[in-house]
Amino acid sequence: MGLTVLLVLALLSGLLLLMFRGHPKTHGHLPPGPRPLPFLGNLLQMDRKGLLKSFLQFREKYGDVFTVYLGPRPVVMLCGPEAIREALVDQAEAFSGRGTTATMEPVFQGYGVVFANGERWKALRRFSLTTMRDFGMGKRSVEERIQEEAQCMLEELRKSQGGLVDPIFLFHSVTANIICSIVFGKRFDYKDHQFLRLLDLFYKTFSLGSSFSSQVLELFPSILKHFPGPHREIYKNMQEINTFIGHSVEEHRDTLDPSSPRDFIDTFLLRMDKDKADQHTEFHHKNLILTSLSLFFAGTETTSTTLRYGFLFLLKYPHITERVQKEIEQVIGSHRPPALDDRTKMPYTEAVICEMQRFADLLPIGVPHVVTKDTSFRGFVLPKGTEVYPILSTALHDPRHFEKPDTFNPDHFLDAKGALRKSEAFIPFSMGKRICLGEGIARAELFLFFTTILQNFSIASPVPPEDIDFTPQEVAFGRIPPVYQMSFLPRKMD
Repeated sequence: MGLTVLLVLALLSGLLLLMFRGHPKTHGHLPPGPRPLPFLGNLLQMDRKGLLKSFLQFREKYGDVFTVYLGPRPVVMLCGPEAIREALVDQAEAFSGRGTTATMEPVFQGYGVVFANGERWKALRRFSLTTMRDFGMGKRSVEERIQEEAQCMLEELRKSQGGLVDPIFLFHSVTANIICSIVFGKRFDYKDHQFLRLLDLFYKTFSLGSSFSSQVLELFPSILKHFPGPHREIYKNMQEINTFIGHSVEEHRDTLDPSSPRDFIDTFLLRMDKDKADQHTEFHHKNLILTSLSLFFAGTETTSTTLRYGFLFLLKYPHITERVQKEIEQVIGSHRPPALDDRTKMPYTEAVICEMQRFADLLPIGVPHVVTKDTSFRGFVLPKGTEVYPILSTALHDPRHFEKPDTFNPDHFLDAKGALRKSEAFIPFSMGKRICLGEGIARAELFLFFTTILQNFSIASPVPPEDIDFTPQEVAFGRIPPVYQMSFLPRKMD
């Protein structure tokens, strides 16, 4: 069914509801924003290019904190690093609730560490952080796991013999294998058909979730969820992944050694056994499946997409690539693999990686929050349950913190002496109590995979640098980079 038909159905349904509902009710004392129509909300004021474009336009008129009605429901938008920090850090507890997205709600239904709330979220987050740390510092540290995976990646790249490759699934594979080693206790071969199928499902789901159709669904989920659309495919994709996770859990249960847990799943199963007499425990099968899904998806998609965007930036700006490789030669050389200790001696490389994350702007709208209680904020009153969108893109592109925010420039993260400079507007992992669980792992992966590739290969594009285009395929809750090809040419250092 076409998008136009869905919109017409939504509008007709809305007109029927108007007879009974009248105008939107006033909720507390919300920030100002464009005047909504009953049921339709601010639909008619939205930009056809999507939600993000609309929010940025509203900001120009209403400032850094304003209210938008997505259909009949009000959502408070936070723009700029100051407003986001005041909410998510200065009032961290009040803004620590997790909102929902129309495409993911049928999958998670409030379970799993990412979309849980209240005591469920606190218990799962505490457990997940502790367990991931333990398996990152056990027999093999996260650094060792990434270094070993990087060597497997090099072997795969050498097989291309300098020919053109699409880096999507290789970057997916290497990042997925790190989280797989922690959650499932093993890595997968890059040619494993089941593994490639899972990665393809992740890729399609991330793209579908940022499509225009999914953005329309966000306006009228109660109506459009009953019709065909991307949400149906997303649900089907995620259920297939959950089936895989379920089989893995069964295998873990059959081979579990209580004295020697191998990974996240084993540790969760042991906690389930410990709490089996507690009727109110959050450590049960559903939370195990959906927390594993959360870690698997988040641990794969964002880091791999950053790498894809990052190498596209380097193909566009070969002089930056050359400078990074020069720093690699000076600090690491050619006779050992890169290590995390090298980061402090490589400010330019670190600045390039930070700029990759900033400019890629992978989650421009951020993941939705809700306030957990009636909350006073900047002179307004947000009633308990009010949805809040931290528009991370407005921080990452803030001209007060980044001189040329719409230009890829590593100097944004370097001071006058060439040392690495931190910026409070640099929040690609968000901030506060809901900051990304895997930030440390992601930062380690980006550095080690990035430097290992550039230590061993020169990169080339079939397209002249001046013709390389960064325009995303989709942009909403996620920003999906364009598809491209590149060559990895073996290099030798003296």
